[in-house]
Amino acid sequence: MELIVSLTSLVNKGLYFISLFFLFSSFYGCAQDIPNAIIPKSYVANHTKGLIKIDGLGLEESWKNAEYSDVFIDIEGTKKPKYSTQVKILWDKSYIYFLATMEEPHVWGTLKQRDTIIFHNNDFEIFIDPDGDAHNYYEFEFNALNAFWDLFITKPYREGNITLNDWDARGIKSAVYIDGTLNNPNDIDKGWSIEIAIPLSAFKTSYFQKIDLTDTFWRINFSRVNWDFQLDNGTYQRRTNEKGELLHEYNWVWSPQGVIAMHQPETWGYVYFSKENKSFTIPKDEHIKWLLFELHNALKHKTIAIEDVSQPKQILTKTITPHYDNHKTGHNIWIDSPFTGDKIIINQNGQIIIK
Repeated sequence: MELIVSLTSLVNKGLYFISLFFLFSSFYGCAQDIPNAIIPKSYVANHTKGLIKIDGLGLEESWKNAEYSDVFIDIEGTKKPKYSTQVKILWDKSYIYFLATMEEPHVWGTLKQRDTIIFHNNDFEIFIDPDGDAHNYYEFEFNALNAFWDLFITKPYREGNITLNDWDARGIKSAVYIDGTLNNPNDIDKGWSIEIAIPLSAFKTSYFQKIDLTDTFWRINFSRVNWDFQLDNGTYQRRTNEKGELLHEYNWVWSPQGVIAMHQPETWGYVYFSKENKSFTIPKDEHIKWLLFELHNALKHKTIAIEDVSQPKQILTKTITPHYDNHKTGHNIWIDSPFTGDKIIINQNGQIIIK
């Protein structure tokens, strides 16, 4: 979305985004104990029952039995969007399936070529971090013409990333259904929906890797970029002000980010892939990771000193003491989990490592 451009410009000006959880919690408490804290949303994705035809309609029984997500909220989590957006998710041994429905009285699009900057049109976006380490994640953007942009991102923009625009999710399938007429300013549409199947093979990190989603979770979020428009000789264009400058877009998301920044994988939602319609609770170790991101971002932006890192913190029912280690190439902050026994580390680049 827009942060490929605007976040970089803000960083160059010395304006940095502090972690969502640092904004809402004290280092002497825990985010989930603060009434105003935004906890990532979660969704249980059912296994398919039969084949899924990618036609944009979602008429199969599997889709009918799948729950819709919560209605999208503004990216900061404070404002209700003017048009509704919801999504459903399914999976099987070969694909993850997404079905998004979007209210829109004027369905329009101009971009037709793959791997163009799709969010310059109204679009629907998917962000996926399979292992939840906040690095090496994926972004997919689709417009109403079913043009899409798929890209691989090595780490968040705040950490000095590399974006691979030439990466392709081979075998991806998508279809758009428009409840109205495309690019026709003379009527009012109801909206559009998009159905997407992303092959699990697109997420392989080695040749022989086999991905089994059964009873696992991935960090995922969705964004809908929506622009005010104007007509130029009957053609839809993004609206400009009296100086000819583009008006800002709207960013509506499933799991709110707390700030205008989609590229914060640590604040994305949790999608649990259930084969037997199991329930899901965010694992306790995830709360430790949230704390590690708080500390990492606070050190990065110099709002705490190194000696503050090791202050005891309360997480759920446990008192936890983080540790700070310097090494030749940077530093680590780590916690021995009292819940699982794992050593959970965040390195100087903001990547989570489990030992």
